Amino acid sequence: MYAPTPEDWHAANRARWDERVPLHVASEFYDLDAFRAGKDALRDFELEEVGDVTGRSLLHLQCHIGLDTLSWARHGAARVVGLDFSEPAVDVARSLASDLGLTQDRAAFVAADAYDAAEAVPDSSYDIVYTGGGALCWLPDIDRWAETAASLVAPGGFLYVAEFHPITDSFDDETATRIVNDYFVREPWVDTSSGTYADLDAVTVHNRSVEWVHPVGEVVTAIAKAGLRIEFLHEHDVTLFPRFEALARHEDGYYRFSADRPRFPLMYSIRASKA
Repeated sequence: MYAPTPEDWHAANRARWDERVPLHVASEFYDLDAFRAGKDALRDFELEEVGDVTGRSLLHLQCHIGLDTLSWARHGAARVVGLDFSEPAVDVARSLASDLGLTQDRAAFVAADAYDAAEAVPDSSYDIVYTGGGALCWLPDIDRWAETAASLVAPGGFLYVAEFHPITDSFDDETATRIVNDYFVREPWVDTSSGTYADLDAVTVHNRSVEWVHPVGEVVTAIAKAGLRIEFLHEHDVTLFPRFEALARHEDGYYRFSADRPRFPLMYSIRASKA
């Protein structure tokens, strides 16, 4: 349901995420035992597009329980910092870092809002500022986000964004062939679904969420306005979960449409650098 932004949008979203942290910790979706044993949480296209992180510092905005953040440390980043507005999520991330033998000098986590990152994180700038799938929809002001992210990119560094493509929110869930929602809608989507993507049948109490659609052009423009140079915008025909009933999971872990039907982008990625 699209509706005007409720005054308690931030508190509602945080309560929803706080409640789902223990569900995610226990889920097969995140499979923390496999992660502790060495499973990489990052996607192959992210590794290719970000490139070698050896010896570099990396800030992960909206890091949730820190699997992607800690994976960058495993790939050689000299220092990673994860930020998330959910304190229970940050507590899990810190515990995982300890399990992996990473000291706070190598992997630190901060509980704070993404808009407050510049004041909350321990360093003034980072070689790489990273944000992964499912982050931007929780932020109402994409210009403010871009300004904050750009301010934290060190000279010669870059911002990297890997996101679910907003066009997916326009199609029907069953066949993914009918346009049922406005791609350019300004009002947020207020949802009351129970459960979580990691456990659809989970019994949950805090079920109201407030999310925004940010068209790709809006995101690219915000990043450029913030003073970064767009190096590329890539669109991908894969996604990380069964967003539509018409998607099938392949051996590489990605979900795709079958080869006999027209496709549309399911994810996109942006890299933007600071001179």
